[in-house]
Amino acid sequence: MAGRPGPRDDAARSFAPCAVVPIYNHGRTIAATANALAAHGLPVLIVDDGSDEETRRILDALAEGRGDLRLIRLPRNGGKGAALTAGFLAARDAGHSHVLQIDADGQHDTADVPRFLTEARAAPEAMICGKPIYDHTVPRARLYGRYLTHACVWVETLSFDIHDSMCGYRLYPLAETCAEIARKPLPARMDFDTEIAVRLHWRGVPVRNVPTRVIYPEDGLSHFRMWHDNVRITAMHARLLLGMLPRMPRLILRTFRRRKARRAAGNA
Repeated sequence: MAGRPGPRDDAARSFAPCAVVPIYNHGRTIAATANALAAHGLPVLIVDDGSDEETRRILDALAEGRGDLRLIRLPRNGGKGAALTAGFLAARDAGHSHVLQIDADGQHDTADVPRFLTEARAAPEAMICGKPIYDHTVPRARLYGRYLTHACVWVETLSFDIHDSMCGYRLYPLAETCAEIARKPLPARMDFDTEIAVRLHWRGVPVRNVPTRVIYPEDGLSHFRMWHDNVRITAMHARLLLGMLPRMPRLILRTFRRRKARRAAGNA
């Protein structure tokens, strides 16, 4: 006699992902990104974060007459985090279960979309994080700076579960993500990617890491502001480190239980 389906079985059956793409003046690259996502069968939700007139015209033409692409417009530029938050809430309200986050600037390899989806189907409760594989185009200063954030995140989570917290190529379970947004608003700008990863880890959301190629196009448009965003990232890490302290006993206990479970599985 077949057993009753468990929560994981229900989640797998109701797997209904979409892609959320925040955009601010990346008019040249958005069509290729959106069309590649749609070709993988994903409904696409583009969040226009106060782009200029030229980009707005491109987006209007791209979305016209399409059922697989939805355009949301924010009244003014609020930052990547604000755009993603708006996109996540809209995706939840539209009935989606998961969101694939990807940048609009062409840095991320859309050929890896099926790999993210496969991982999420296998573990619907997990956050699937991109682990960048860089080529010669990556700026050395940006690359080295990331390792400092990696070290901070490993302390903030008391684990090595999140291999790269700054990669904007990621797939989220929407229920837990929106619950965390409701608990406490997320940062509005470039510190969003790291903080949401840490806070979801604190909630007990499992993490899977997917290696993926990341490029920095020679004529690419970056909105990273060296001084302002590094100050924000520093303040974020101070905030997260303080937030980790009262959670430390629970995080240590979780790590101990996971190691015990892995040893038991290895001996089975």
